[in-house]
Amino acid sequence: MKQPRPEPTEQEICQQTAQVIWEHWQSGQVLSALPEACRPLTAAQGYAAQAQLPAVSGRQVVGWKIAATSANGQLHINVGGPLAGRLLSGQVFESGATVPSAGNRMCVAEPEFAFAMAQDLPPQAAPYTQQQVMAAVASLHPALEVPDSRLEPFTAAGEAQLLADNACARHFVLGPAAPDVWRDLDLSTYPVHARVQHGSHLKYTRDGTGGNVLGDPRIALTWLANQLSSLGITLQKGHVVTTGTCMVPLELQPGDSASADFGPLGRVNLIFSET
Repeated sequence: MKQPRPEPTEQEICQQTAQVIWEHWQSGQVLSALPEACRPLTAAQGYAAQAQLPAVSGRQVVGWKIAATSANGQLHINVGGPLAGRLLSGQVFESGATVPSAGNRMCVAEPEFAFAMAQDLPPQAAPYTQQQVMAAVASLHPALEVPDSRLEPFTAAGEAQLLADNACARHFVLGPAAPDVWRDLDLSTYPVHARVQHGSHLKYTRDGTGGNVLGDPRIALTWLANQLSSLGITLQKGHVVTTGTCMVPLELQPGDSASADFGPLGRVNLIFSET
């Protein structure tokens, strides 16, 4: 008599979810929803599926991103709070790079405050304080994130599926380290000026502040450290955390360039490829 196939384990289901997501990232195809057999229904299941992405992709985790760090951002994607995603090797660029536009449906760049870590913050029972987290930071960097999602429409996918889709992480541009004077500044009111051009033609400018990032980029970084701690994950030395857009995302078309001016803290720019 034929033995019934055993039910898949939770880890096998999460691996299947991650495999589906990664295959769609590679092909450029989109999903209206993940297959029912492996569709996460809770945030915990979404994070568990996301945790399998490095293994199925063969990429290394080089840092973290935070999505939906503003009330408008949360409203836009119908979630109740921030979401954490992994920055994977091969998807991070230096300032001035040409970032692929092919397959990107969001077509936006997001000016962000990013922090590089000087030491590990391992899981612990008590929440990390902002002072503890900032003491573990090596440097602040101006940055631009170029997000995207495999879910269509991503605004209706829900928290669990968005987490499985790596919180819309796609490409990321890291600017040079800012002068250490940033430690003495009030980042909650710190202004950032952005511009989008096509060749020499200025298309538009936009402004924002650090206050659009959960009230302060330092608060966002502390949230991330504690979110990872609650998941049993160490925020590692050398990892970069980009804390969420500090302004309405910059709409891009192929061939556009985007730049964000953080004043004394530096500048970061990218070119959105023609193809």
